Amino acid sequence: MHIPAYARDTIRVAVLSGMPTSRQVGGLDCRLCDRPFGENLAAIPLGPTSTSGLYGCRPCLSRLVTRARRARDAALAHDAERARAESAAWIPVRERHLTLLGSVRQAAEAVTELVQSSDTEASRVAWLLVSLESAYTWIPEAPEPPASMVREEQELKDEAFRLDLAMITVREAVAERLVYHLINEGQPEQPEMCEELECPEDCSGRHDSSHIDCGPDAIFDDLAELGVTVEPPEPEPLSPRLAALLGRSEAEERLSPLPDIEKHAPVVLTHFGVDAEDPDALLCAAAVGLVTDAWREGPLDVIHQADDGPSNGEILAQSVDLYRRAHTALMAARDNGPEELLAFVAVASDVDLPWAGGSGFALRTVSGEVTEFVQHVDDRVWFTAEVMREQGWRAALLHRATSAAFKAPAHFGMPSWPGAVASAMERLAMLDRSGAPEPLADLAEVKAALLAAPDQLGANALDWMCQQSLLG
Repeated sequence: MHIPAYARDTIRVAVLSGMPTSRQVGGLDCRLCDRPFGENLAAIPLGPTSTSGLYGCRPCLSRLVTRARRARDAALAHDAERARAESAAWIPVRERHLTLLGSVRQAAEAVTELVQSSDTEASRVAWLLVSLESAYTWIPEAPEPPASMVREEQELKDEAFRLDLAMITVREAVAERLVYHLINEGQPEQPEMCEELECPEDCSGRHDSSHIDCGPDAIFDDLAELGVTVEPPEPEPLSPRLAALLGRSEAEERLSPLPDIEKHAPVVLTHFGVDAEDPDALLCAAAVGLVTDAWREGPLDVIHQADDGPSNGEILAQSVDLYRRAHTALMAARDNGPEELLAFVAVASDVDLPWAGGSGFALRTVSGEVTEFVQHVDDRVWFTAEVMREQGWRAALLHRATSAAFKAPAHFGMPSWPGAVASAMERLAMLDRSGAPEPLADLAEVKAALLAAPDQLGANALDWMCQQSLLG
């Protein structure tokens, strides 16, 4: 006879109540009803083994199983009813807290906009922050869901996190606004600061963080004047790779790193079909060069050859994605300075970021060492930033565009790319594509994707094309 798990405790209590008789211990009588076993009443072992211990009869055990099942069903119904009641009570509590968090977050975002507006007076800005901080402080602790709600309330945590981010943003905005308000209010009618900043003649005398930059070391001197000593960090030494690349003495340091770049680079670029006088063409070629020099060549070749390294299609898809990022970073550097190139470095050297084209590859998954790769990216972009600082934005673009013309003349973004696509499509049309990835089924869509955004075809499709020698 099968005894369900939910009935075992009920049977155990019935069997162990009282002292068994010698006939029950000997397996002659039922431990539950004390009737003797015989031809019409079989003995069912209750343990501890099938040949020793106490025994019960089928009618008694069936009765106890039925009782246990009814008790279990009643408990389940009771638990379900309690869960429904707790859920009904929990939902409005949860919604009220979410609404409260959302309201204060929206208030913080509104205050941030008002703070950034010059129409809001500084004293009003201060009081807005005080009242906002009060509202933030009065938010109660997040309510705990009842035990019957087994799932985690992630939405409460997410909304609280968004509120915290909004509060950080508004505090930074208020601090910046009030700091520069005090500085500007403390200046005389003809502030000496304008002379230091070389302001234009029509300067109003009002300055903010975009005008004033004290440099990385001023804070340590300012603290020392107040009696607080903090040792400034040592200057970052050049990496061995970059030191060997530059190899400049102090006398050479004062010279331009790329002499005559403006004279010779346009000639080289014209030879390879890049119009150096076309700003868009020059920017696109420079973006290709930055990806090629900083990311594609060098340590990535070793990573590519590893057993768990990326495929050709994954490298192509990622290089296209990085080209767009390099293009954006170089364009931003024209107006905001070479520091904007750090946005490219952050993505190009991210070892945890999955690559483009739907690839699951990330540098962290490679069994080999990737430290040299990360340093290589940083070194090459640093050199571009130095050229930009010393010789200007156009000189840095000419340098990287020339590199692209030599190393990647037919890469996406270069003038030769449309021709490479046309050649690839002619050969693709003649191939048997029965086993090719699905994105390669429609040739017109394939051509449009290759011309506009090859990574959208997916790393698998690009890898198949590379295996057929269609894309170099």
